[in-house]
Amino acid sequence: MKFGCHHCGLFGALMLLVSCGKSDPAKSARADSTPRSVQVARAELRPMERALQVVGTLAARDETTISAQVAGQIEKQSVDLGDRVTAGQELTLIDTTSYEALVQQTTANVARAAATAASAEQNLKRIQELQKDKVASSSELDEAIARAGQGRADVKAAEAANAIARLNLERSRVKAPFDGAVAQRIASVGDYVAIGAPIFRLVNINPLRLRLEIPERESTVARVGQNVRVTAEGVTNVYSGKIARVAPAIRETDRMLEVEADVPNPGDLRAGLFARAQIIVNERDETLSVPTNALTIFAGIEKVVSIKDGKATEKTVSTGRRSDGWVEIVSGLSAGETVALDPAGLRTGQGVTITSANSSAGDSKNGGAR
Repeated sequence: MKFGCHHCGLFGALMLLVSCGKSDPAKSARADSTPRSVQVARAELRPMERALQVVGTLAARDETTISAQVAGQIEKQSVDLGDRVTAGQELTLIDTTSYEALVQQTTANVARAAATAASAEQNLKRIQELQKDKVASSSELDEAIARAGQGRADVKAAEAANAIARLNLERSRVKAPFDGAVAQRIASVGDYVAIGAPIFRLVNINPLRLRLEIPERESTVARVGQNVRVTAEGVTNVYSGKIARVAPAIRETDRMLEVEADVPNPGDLRAGLFARAQIIVNERDETLSVPTNALTIFAGIEKVVSIKDGKATEKTVSTGRRSDGWVEIVSGLSAGETVALDPAGLRTGQGVTITSANSSAGDSKNGGAR
């Protein structure tokens, strides 16, 4: 009797466990069959900026080595490394003593030649008057004409020598050929410089010249006048520029097209910096997009949940550009399809009820693609 009761107790416990195990799937099934409330949006064509991503180097717009145009000892330097200069500003003064003396000498020679020429002209006029009265001979007249011509020639030669002397005196004051900054000081006060000896290296860094290289397959989209967004290594700001020059041919060695953009420099950019650039190819390129909160990513796989006939369907998609709350759908979805917003937890086949349609989610000005 006791033995039978013991087995009855065990049997009852087993039946209880079996019944409990069977109730869990039933509850889960009831839970899964309960429709989930979701907000939705439609995949639609929207204008989005299309940009070409390239890299390059910022370079000085103009760069030159300023050399001595006259020989002499440097008496004074008005600028140093890093100083900003303007076109025509005096940078260096070379010893002017000898050049000032030459100017004085050639000025005196001009005066002397002019006096001699004036005397020859007066003599010519006198001989011409005498020749009319048959007092002066033809040979005397010819000689007077020759002396007058010689006097005029001497004046021109003296004036030319004086102009050269004055030019050399002016060149002893070395001046900046353009607005820029001193990138290198080569000679110092007290140095003797010959004609052609370098004194400074000067660069113009506003605007900067951004040198870019575009692969052959994308080279057809580059045009003069296109806007460019630029970020530089070590600088957080974003700078704007324009394509100013496009090479007429692709380089045969590496099949790259060289492009240059002018980038205004507010002062914190330097020549030689590595730069990343976005060439704005099309500011309003129509592309299939969904709100960014319709996208889920798991294990590197991008998905959206499409809603049709009250059922959810997971779809794997490929995305592209992002702009102001919208993401470009490259593949995996068609225009007009309805997608769930914030779809985490939704599974294929699960029933849904739509609480609201949000077709203008993230609708705002379409700015830069990222």
